[in-house]
Amino acid sequence: MKSVLLAVQILTSVILVALILLQAKGTGLGRAFGSQPYHSKRGVETLVFRLTIFLSALFVIVSVITQVLI
Repeated sequence: MKSVLLAVQILTSVILVALILLQAKGTGLGRAFGSQPYHSKRGVETLVFRLTIFLSALFVIVSVITQVLI
């Protein structure tokens, strides 16, 4: 059980780092191809943003559960 939780934690952390790096500060995926004065998250950017929040919460929960089992 502990090894499964550690594997989930490692996998979650790697995906989380990749998602955070996709969200460059001050720019978004949409601004990479053109400059707009007003920008809101749409499409893939919204998906990446929400997935980052979900995976960070999952990472915290798995970390707490892992510490309780040790």
